[in-house]
Amino acid sequence: MGSSRKGIIVERFIRLLVRWGLAIPLWFWLAKPYFRRALSGVGIDITSGAVLGSLLLGIFISLIILWFANIIARIFCVLPEWERLVLLRLGKSVGVRGPGLFLIPPFIYSVAAFIDIRIMTYEVTATRTLTNDNVPVDVTAAIEMQVEDPEKAAIDVQNYWKTTEWASMEALKSTIGSNDLRSLLSERENIASALKKEIDEAAKDYGVNVRAVRITDIAAPETLIEELAVIARAERGAKAKKIQAEAEKEVAIALSEATKILASQEQTMELRQLQALLEISKEESSTIIIYPTKSLHGGSIAASTAGAEAALQTEKYTDNKGK
Repeated sequence: MGSSRKGIIVERFIRLLVRWGLAIPLWFWLAKPYFRRALSGVGIDITSGAVLGSLLLGIFISLIILWFANIIARIFCVLPEWERLVLLRLGKSVGVRGPGLFLIPPFIYSVAAFIDIRIMTYEVTATRTLTNDNVPVDVTAAIEMQVEDPEKAAIDVQNYWKTTEWASMEALKSTIGSNDLRSLLSERENIASALKKEIDEAAKDYGVNVRAVRITDIAAPETLIEELAVIARAERGAKAKKIQAEAEKEVAIALSEATKILASQEQTMELRQLQALLEISKEESSTIIIYPTKSLHGGSIAASTAGAEAALQTEKYTDNKGK
């Protein structure tokens, strides 16, 4: 979108200063004598030929002076940092000017366009567009663009803003049609990246650089969104079960290997028993009796201790029930 050229106060001030700084001295030098002669040379008869001729000639010279001063003033041009000017010489482009103060010679040179090179953002919306799985959706995308070649934007296309917007709309519809609803909802970043590449490929012919594309909104039927949510939950559950099964499989393999190692040597099993006793001893309610595995006397001690413990627990239960 070209610049509106409003509010360039410095440029207007310079032109005003040049216009009247040139027009006033020239008027006093060239036009004023004719007005003086018309008012004082012939007396009261203003309808006489000499008075009328001097007056008309003074007016004509004044108009010529104003026209000339205006032409000279328009030579001066001031552009801000964000604006560029595409210059023509006898109808042929001679490049880009700006920013700052420069001169445009009259008659031979002319201005093709003033181009704003700041970053601009606009939105495009594709309504009721069918996805690859035949679902109608409304998609809104924000396009961030910047003119990188003002000469192309002014010469090669009549309205680069509208042309880029049209290219963005077509690319958005094409992207929607090549993806299903699930991809649009879950892969926005990838789709936006592909969309940016497609729009940028078309816009570079107009001197426009597409900096970023963001998909801001996707409106789809609520029933379909709920169905997709159910499918997603089911897939997550199946994935969790699969991970759990894999973990159990790895544990079973590890136990099988550990069993083979323990069974290969006799002493390793006894070390494993001691490790088990160490783990049991960490519990406060445990009573541990250590005796040789093949000792009958140790076994009877363990049995009598277990019986005494059971009798004690029975007595406590009876007392509590009686109370």
